Order: sequence, then structure tokens, then C-alpha cells
Amino acid sequence: MQPFKEAKDVIDDYIDFYNNERIQLRAELTPLKSRYQFCA
Repeated sequence: MQPFKEAKDVIDDYIDFYNNERIQLRAELTPLKSRYQFCA
């Protein structure tokens, strides 16, 4: 089952990156920073 765990880890890392770290071109902020700015 090792390949399944490795694939799951890679996918989990990508989801975290996509939701929290990637720069959105329109806002030039990460999604997390964009949410903080919207709520402030």
C-alpha cells in the first residue's frame, strides 16, 4: 500500500498549496491572505 500513501501525501500537499499558498493573478494575494483582507 506504499504507493497509495505516497500519492495521497502528494495530493494533500497540492491541495494545501492550492488553497493557501498559490498567488491569484487578479488579487496578487494568496487565497488565505485574500480572505483575511476581505474580512478585515
